[in-house]
Amino acid sequence: MILNIILLLIGFILLIKGAEWLVNGSSALAKKYNISNITIGLTIVAFGTSAPELVVNSFASIQDHEEIVFSNIIGSNNFNLFIILGITGLISPLMVQSRTIYREIPISFFAIALLFVLSNDLLSGGTGVVTRMDAGLLLLMFFFFLYYVYFQLKRDPADEEIPTHNYSNLKITLLIIIGLAGLVLGGRMVVMNAIEMATQLGVSEKIIGLTIVAAGTSLPELTTSAIAAMKKKTDIAIGNIIGSNIFNIFLILSISGLIDPLYYNEIFNTDMMILGGGTVFLFLALAQSRKKILHRWQAAVLLVSYVSYTIYLISLE
Repeated sequence: MILNIILLLIGFILLIKGAEWLVNGSSALAKKYNISNITIGLTIVAFGTSAPELVVNSFASIQDHEEIVFSNIIGSNNFNLFIILGITGLISPLMVQSRTIYREIPISFFAIALLFVLSNDLLSGGTGVVTRMDAGLLLLMFFFFLYYVYFQLKRDPADEEIPTHNYSNLKITLLIIIGLAGLVLGGRMVVMNAIEMATQLGVSEKIIGLTIVAAGTSLPELTTSAIAAMKKKTDIAIGNIIGSNIFNIFLILSISGLIDPLYYNEIFNTDMMILGGGTVFLFLALAQSRKKILHRWQAAVLLVSYVSYTIYLISLE
């Protein structure tokens, strides 16, 4: 068990550092070809923070571990919304733009609702499978969302420049290759050791996925949001969380479903409803605030409620 924990931690480190190296190398390469900051931000940087979930889910999907696939996505989104937003909101009250409240948070809720309908086959009366056609629909929604973000960024010339480095071609190549290798090796180590730990502990893959795997793959979002909150850049903090949740459902889950149809266990319905409820709570908390602020006590409600739910889940095992 101790060896599995060590290997799992090494896997998380490889995932996070691999994503960082890949983003740095790819951003530098893009700059050499005069690709705009908007394009780099929408593609390379956005992919970088979602890469851990993508790689873990791809391996889990290939190996037919659907519980890891769903628990990682739903668990990561819940971790982002309740834990990361709760922590960053305690660091500093989060002031949010009206655009985020009235457009992007509803898009996030729509993503949850669409996934709920597709995974439970509510329209077709099927047996609970995210088919390749369902995955294709989610991917189509991702491209619509990408266009929306691109349109918004084009209208806002004040967005910060994406930091890039003037690396040599050799260093760029090495960063991209080593970054990809770190992602692949780290992802495989996380999946294999998470499954082994679940077997040894006698708990379901769902619990391991919703807790350990979800928390580990969400570390990039936690770091980004916490630093943004400490620097009082609260728009970045909450935008990173909402954007990541949309990416996870529309992009990461769609790719997993295109690799192999995903059999859905309805035990995840409760977790998805909690995710939807948390999103509605966030919307109402911000919409009713004159200054569009998520206060510390509201952040504490998010944090405490999900910690309590997680403890309850573990107690059932």
